[in-house]
Amino acid sequence: MDKPAAQPTVNILGIPGSLRRDSYNRAALEAAQQLAPAGAQVEIFDLHGIPGFSEDDERDPPAQVVELKRRVRAADAILFATPEYNYSIPGVLKNAIDWASRPYGDSAWDGKPAAVMGASIGTVGTARAQYHLRQCFVFLNMPAINRPEVMIANAPHGFDQNGNLVNETSRRLIAELVDNLVSWSRRLKGVAA
Repeated sequence: MDKPAAQPTVNILGIPGSLRRDSYNRAALEAAQQLAPAGAQVEIFDLHGIPGFSEDDERDPPAQVVELKRRVRAADAILFATPEYNYSIPGVLKNAIDWASRPYGDSAWDGKPAAVMGASIGTVGTARAQYHLRQCFVFLNMPAINRPEVMIANAPHGFDQNGNLVNETSRRLIAELVDNLVSWSRRLKGVAA
């Protein structure tokens, strides 16, 4: 009996919406790297160095933006990890989304499956920011994973002093979210799970 063909690896691009060196959201993406199922890998793209978006520069973008668009296009799926600032997504993340969606008609995000999670020192765990990010997905044409919602509240208590996610509930939810993103990505590509 023939063995079933091996499934291609699902490449997930993780984008932390924070520039902070010890970002909880970057640490959550590092946990996702560890918890990704067999046949999937999560790479993290750092948003440092991306300048403020200007329509004047969209047809000749800076190198960091060219690299962002290249990495988004090469990925099978996107995993955003966003903090919440002023009840919404941080400017650095919105800026990167805008750059990679421009010029009009050349969006790197188009059709990319997406999942979102977030960590915050507050008690609502980035709920409002995540909902705003999901609104962006509508225009960007990014089919989104709806469940589970991963909102890591009181983040200082969920990570150890080395930045490792130790909260078992959050770890379980991230593992489930990444697994669902992998399954959804394969389904959209027409690859059997």
